[in-house]
Amino acid sequence: MSTADHHPSTRRLLDLLLPGRRPTGHRRATAIPVPAIGVRARQVSLDGAWAASFLITGYPREVGLGWLEPLLTYPGRLDVALHVEPIPPQVAADRLRRRLARLESSARVDAEHGRLADFAAEAATEDAYDLASRLARGQGNLFRLGLYLTVHAPTDDALHMEVGRVRALAASLLLDAKPATFRALHGWMSTLPTGVDLLGVRRTFDTQALAAAFPFTSPDLTAEVGDHPVLYGINTDSASLVMWDRFAQDNYNSVILGRSGGGKSFLAKLDILRSLYTGVQVTVIDPENEYARLAHAVGGTHLPLGAPGIRLNPFDLPDVAATRQATTSPEDPRNRGGDTGEDGLARQAMFIHTLIAVMLATPLAPAERAALDRAVITAYNHAGITADTRTWARQAPLMRDLDAALQADEKDPAAAAGLAARLAPYVTGSHKALFDGPTTIRPTGHLLVFSLRDLPEEIKPVGVLLTLDVIWRHVADPARRRPRLVVVDEGWLLMQQAEGARFLYRMAKSARKHWTGLTVITQDAADVLGSDLGQAVVANAATQILLRQAPQAIDAITDAFALSDGERGKLLAAPRGTGLLVAGSSRVSFEVVASKAEHDLCTTSPEYLASLQADEAGSGIEEP
Repeated sequence: MSTADHHPSTRRLLDLLLPGRRPTGHRRATAIPVPAIGVRARQVSLDGAWAASFLITGYPREVGLGWLEPLLTYPGRLDVALHVEPIPPQVAADRLRRRLARLESSARVDAEHGRLADFAAEAATEDAYDLASRLARGQGNLFRLGLYLTVHAPTDDALHMEVGRVRALAASLLLDAKPATFRALHGWMSTLPTGVDLLGVRRTFDTQALAAAFPFTSPDLTAEVGDHPVLYGINTDSASLVMWDRFAQDNYNSVILGRSGGGKSFLAKLDILRSLYTGVQVTVIDPENEYARLAHAVGGTHLPLGAPGIRLNPFDLPDVAATRQATTSPEDPRNRGGDTGEDGLARQAMFIHTLIAVMLATPLAPAERAALDRAVITAYNHAGITADTRTWARQAPLMRDLDAALQADEKDPAAAAGLAARLAPYVTGSHKALFDGPTTIRPTGHLLVFSLRDLPEEIKPVGVLLTLDVIWRHVADPARRRPRLVVVDEGWLLMQQAEGARFLYRMAKSARKHWTGLTVITQDAADVLGSDLGQAVVANAATQILLRQAPQAIDAITDAFALSDGERGKLLAAPRGTGLLVAGSSRVSFEVVASKAEHDLCTTSPEYLASLQADEAGSGIEEP
């Protein structure tokens, strides 16, 4: 069939769908081969393969939730297309009024001539009255829906067999499937993901029936879906899609547990990328510089801690300028330097206690803790900073100011001098680069990645804790409240330290109050589940994802998540990218799915990254 014989709309579609085809009206030849398309009365041949299309003309009177699931889970290759067009309420009301008038008129004529009652017409009249009542109350709307099917097979004989199976399946669902005779090409095009309906066979549906036909539902996962749904993958038991919205749960936290190579980072990056689509601001603590490519691709900010010129000052206080500007009442306590200021200053002082304990890798003795507290207060006072928030705009003290205050302590000089000696590597020694000066970075942007790869192994837990504090001060600001996601990759780094685990626990408990979700990713489940604080972090995560587990850790995972024998065996033998989503009483086994563009951004495969680097080097493109 020549393309010149097509309808103009068909020619335009072919121009869009077949990139190699010469657009209509162009005379310049193209070097891209044109796929062969053969059209018969009821079949279409596509480069040797065959396809047949059907349109649904008859529907069951009543439908239940997921009534299209058998078609969506058909084992062969079957394309199912739903074309939905809303009907304006005024037009819908006029059509219903005319429909009711015809039904009532038919009933009166039958009664006048003494005919038996038409029970189908009576049922249709009852349905019409019920629908009109719901439309009048604003409880629903009307839609015009077209349902089309396209069956694919490698040969003509195989196509006839597949067509018989699909029509039998449709008949079992009380669907009347008619072949698109002499419109095979239009039927195939109508089931392509272009949103173009060339068949135009529609049926009126109400809101409830249309919602029941929505294909992106899983019968094994019942949860609310709000404004920030994320597609996790395909349900391995029912082949339906697993959509999950962490911001519609009791809390917004999640944990991802799995052995090395199980696909943890890939799933986390995919979650981040798809969360960005919904307007969520994401901050990542990246210990291995795995998220840099993703940040550069989406226009995010990548901050490599440990690199020259990158510093974080643990003495920084929250920025109250934006809070004051957002406050309209002068009586608001946020505009005064009273309890709110004292509380903010005290919290930062307590954080410095936690940070110093992690730096020294041992709990502080009572005398050392008292000396540290006096030194912190002295350092702030020398900088002119008090509980009055108006003084917080002044430059915060530095680690060397804390060291000077310890050296000048007169109340317990021995304890203060000993503490100062232990802090020397972070003040004047080899570990001072991260703290030697005011903060040079600010957490801004829709995606912010803190990379810890350049930090020495000895201070990586310190870098994670310090970064968490910077992030927390940003997300806790009421003037900048918005949905946020904080991702801590390789959370075992922080769990190794008691103070770090305690800080992460406090953040997990309080994140929800600030519209923030905390995601903890770790491959060492024993470190997380082996402590009370680690178990508390897991317990405060409404979304729990388990990927492939090592035999040495499966017992702890089984006890912590009450896995069945089948779930235990599935996690031990799970392929890469396959896992178990646990959310309360709901448990769904799913397989992560990603497009090629998403895969290229999220993968950490060394082979792929090496080939990508070689391609960029060959083309002269410098890797970010």
